[in-house]
Amino acid sequence: EIGVRLVGSEMCIRDRLSIVLSAVIAYLLGSCNSSILVVRLLEHKDVRDYGSHNAGLTNTLRCFGKKCAALTLIGDLAKGVVAVLLCKLLCTLLGVGLTPEQDVQFIGYLAGIFAILGHVYPLYYHFKGGKGVLVGVSTLLAVDWRVFVCLIAVFILVLAISKYVSLGSIIGAACCPVATFLLQTPWTGDFPMWYCLLNTGLSMIMAGMVIWMHRSNIQRLKAGTENHFSFHKTGQVS
Repeated sequence: EIGVRLVGSEMCIRDRLSIVLSAVIAYLLGSCNSSILVVRLLEHKDVRDYGSHNAGLTNTLRCFGKKCAALTLIGDLAKGVVAVLLCKLLCTLLGVGLTPEQDVQFIGYLAGIFAILGHVYPLYYHFKGGKGVLVGVSTLLAVDWRVFVCLIAVFILVLAISKYVSLGSIIGAACCPVATFLLQTPWTGDFPMWYCLLNTGLSMIMAGMVIWMHRSNIQRLKAGTENHFSFHKTGQVS
């Protein structure tokens, strides 16, 4: 008995409802864009009108400085963690799980997907948001801290070498399913292979979404016109 109620033909209404509710909760939390909120509250402006027009940390730092960027960082990290924890708590209380131990880690990855979706296409801001890097990596902190540490290490290394935030984000995202698979496979004693492959597949969707949102950055990297990372405020906000 491997606890495959959710993938069988007899999925109960409670299981379906818990998954749908988890997706909705994560999406609504993801739609709370920290960059837009912080810049509006502190600067009375819309961050999407400046710089790269992206409602994310890097553009906030470039156009509005360290204070706004720091608050954006805290907000985006917090909402990803809260989304995962709330969804996992909901499914735990309802007894939804795929393994004999009723593990709900897969719900964490599902919450990550919909939190990124909410961040990229926020319901509250005409479906125009950021690129999902911060919220994506913060969900991984709540899902599997080992994967989170690996991706942060990759991001920092690539950023230190290349000075490109976008390149660090893209390579870090690409490493997400690899790290998930290597750290959760049966030889670690965590999960059976089929469950590891499910989590890896969900993490691959998360990574694909982040990379897709960086397609314009990829073109600029190829053309050599991508902006290098700087701690200084460079945007025009007058």
